[in-house]
Amino acid sequence: MPAEIIDVHTRSSDGIVATDIPKQITEGLLRPFGQKQLPTMLLYDERGLRLYDDITTKVPEYYLFGAEEEILKNKADEIVQAMHRGAPASADEVILELGAGALRKTSHILLGLSKLVKKANTSSSVTYYALDLEKDELERTLDQISSSEIGQKLNGAVNTKGMWGTYNDGLKFIEEGGLVSQKFTSGISSIGNDGFVPSQVSSDSSDSDSNPPSTPGGPIPPLHIMFLGSTLGNFDRQGASAFLRSLPLRPGSGDTLLIGLDHDNDKDLIEEAYNDTKGYTKRFIFNGLKAAGRALGNEHLFDESKWDYVNRYVQEERRHEAFFESKCDQTIVEPATGKPVTFLKGELLKIEESYKFSETDTYILFTDGNLRPIQRWTDEQSRYSLWLLERPPFKFPLLRSPSSPLNKDLGEVSLSPFGVPSRDEWRDMWACWDFITTQMIPPSMLFQKPIDLRHICLFYLGHIPTFLDIHLSRLLKEPHTEPEGFKRGIDPNVDDPTECHPHSEVPIKDEDWPSLSSILDFQAAVRARLMRLYDNIDAGGLILTRKIGRVLFMTLEHEAMHVETLLYMLLQRAGTGTIPPPGFVTPPWSSLLEGWKKIPAPPNKSVILGPATVTLGHHDLEAEDATSADVGTHEFGWDNEHPKREVHVKEFKIEWRPVTNGEFYKFYTGQGKGKVEFPASWVEDDDGVKVRTLYGPVSLEVAWDWPIVTSYNNLSTYAIVKGGRLPSEPELRLFYDKFEAGYEGGANVGFRNWHPVPATTGWERNNGKGTNGGVWEWTSTEFGKVDGFVTSELYPGYSTDFFDGKHHVVLGGSYATIPRISERRSFRNWYQKNYPYAWAGGRVVYDMPAN
Repeated sequence: MPAEIIDVHTRSSDGIVATDIPKQITEGLLRPFGQKQLPTMLLYDERGLRLYDDITTKVPEYYLFGAEEEILKNKADEIVQAMHRGAPASADEVILELGAGALRKTSHILLGLSKLVKKANTSSSVTYYALDLEKDELERTLDQISSSEIGQKLNGAVNTKGMWGTYNDGLKFIEEGGLVSQKFTSGISSIGNDGFVPSQVSSDSSDSDSNPPSTPGGPIPPLHIMFLGSTLGNFDRQGASAFLRSLPLRPGSGDTLLIGLDHDNDKDLIEEAYNDTKGYTKRFIFNGLKAAGRALGNEHLFDESKWDYVNRYVQEERRHEAFFESKCDQTIVEPATGKPVTFLKGELLKIEESYKFSETDTYILFTDGNLRPIQRWTDEQSRYSLWLLERPPFKFPLLRSPSSPLNKDLGEVSLSPFGVPSRDEWRDMWACWDFITTQMIPPSMLFQKPIDLRHICLFYLGHIPTFLDIHLSRLLKEPHTEPEGFKRGIDPNVDDPTECHPHSEVPIKDEDWPSLSSILDFQAAVRARLMRLYDNIDAGGLILTRKIGRVLFMTLEHEAMHVETLLYMLLQRAGTGTIPPPGFVTPPWSSLLEGWKKIPAPPNKSVILGPATVTLGHHDLEAEDATSADVGTHEFGWDNEHPKREVHVKEFKIEWRPVTNGEFYKFYTGQGKGKVEFPASWVEDDDGVKVRTLYGPVSLEVAWDWPIVTSYNNLSTYAIVKGGRLPSEPELRLFYDKFEAGYEGGANVGFRNWHPVPATTGWERNNGKGTNGGVWEWTSTEFGKVDGFVTSELYPGYSTDFFDGKHHVVLGGSYATIPRISERRSFRNWYQKNYPYAWAGGRVVYDMPAN
């Protein structure tokens, strides 16, 4: 029985397939010298696909196909399990492959899916759709699959169908409900360039072949998209991010994307991959000339004898380019316009470009594309990666393109990512806060203290809007926001808004606290008040001053820091009360562990740095707010970040990686017995020591190479017994400046994960930059006054209450630290030395012998 093919082409009112390929060809040919090009799509007609198949089967130099096939062959079952969070496949589930080709690699995933369906022992099946440009090739490859031994194994578990059209045609078809029956249209969602936008699908946009759910109106089954072959590299970098944003993946839904990306490999390796000695690639590329002529009505428009194939890899751009090179001066007549197109001898006509991805490129791509990595698989030679991604329920963007509440229509934007927060920054922060407070704290925990030294959970829900409201009232000289039914006792700061420490007494009895609903009403009212302030600024009714900017910065970052406080409190009840992050794929621990074990160990355990002069802090004197007009360019910070100062450090040796759980466990059970305390980040049960995560405790084996999270006292003792010490603030800052990759480079901050990960050291990828695994790091520097310190007028007790000799500076950021804090070089955090709960680890420093 022939394969079922759905025609998803966008057509005009008279039924003609809408295509702009001839227009793209014409526009590309009429460009100036050195800029002429043809659309890459021309390469993938029916003959082109077969020629490409020759490359993948007969050209060993073309490592991309082999590397990806190796991963899929060895890891398909693991990948399928990760796609489904370890659960059975859902009824009516759809797997869509963009640009399916010959399906050789895909067959491994299809077999993995069939095993998952059969393991569930259910009559349900999943449907795989292969989307491609050529109908004949779709029919051929799908028929080949169904008639093969693979097809027999898929029978009853995986249905294979085709989707005939372009990427845009197929994605539009899905967004408009083409794969969903009429009974199942409610809640279909589409993705715009700005992210998730719910939409309703019209009742006539249904596919009669789709299986309706067992319960009409039930949850929409997951959509899994596959985009293999490093095809995304054919987009430029901005276009690739925009394409990923456009994919119809619903946040927090279980939808996933499996995508292949080529690494920024050696130049010779890449150029040889695209220009093999036997000429298979050349034949594939030259088919594009015929396709171009055919699209313009004359297959012989280009005389192949007058052209050659050349390629090059532009290393600094990490971009491979393929060209036709004119062997002589020649002129063709463009049929549509009748215009002559002249080529000079040696002139290049681009037909394809393929971007490669460094670690930084990859994380920029995913973050800009509003995606979060779940897991990564690489081939044995680490030349290529398959990534499994999801659309997260909330996100924090990169800091490369900051914007402020200044009037954008007038071109007024903040030039500092650490300047005045934009509306979007507030929305991202609120999405994060609401996610944690309303979805991870069950009602039974609202009146509990996960940590005895802290308040009950409910306190923090009221404290955050109260703090914001207090400072808006002081700034604007207006009354406090106080909806009916709200008890001001939720936050003692209201008695004196200039003081945050020490707090006055809070309610003792549960019944004396405001209700959750009244707190949320109050929160909504305060947020609306803040947005009215932005409206007033945008309308010109209020001039944005640096004082206003400082209040906005301070209140946003105050909320961000309390997110982390609340989470490390909730960590203590994870597995016994705290709800794991809903809507984020549960980490496939055993599979992740296998990948973590492959992270290359550093060739040397430590590196020698110094002597050097290190710059700390930045210039941000609050007293200048009243007279300074540089609000659009200013970098705000807390009072302890000022002033900018230089510190000399001697030569020292510092370990590449923070102390791990495994290293500390061996110490705790050996040399450290009786010297250190059992870390609060661990828990012990009948199965032994486990490490706390917000998903519940995991085995020590899984977390063996994660950085240990424990008190300063514990880590200092460890370092001393090992013959070293913890680094000073300038020493750790010098190390970070040289080797820390940051948020763009993949650092585990901004909720990329909800747990630490093993540290990377950088030399294996990413130009020598690495990440510390997602924890703050202790320093031996006491938190105290520095020369030039001035107490904040807006928040006098922020720093000074902790200048007591008991607190130490920590640097960096944890996996729950927002990027504007973790990336601000001058930011200083601090905790009491014996405090066991903060997400802080540390690395060992060794003094160098005197000459």
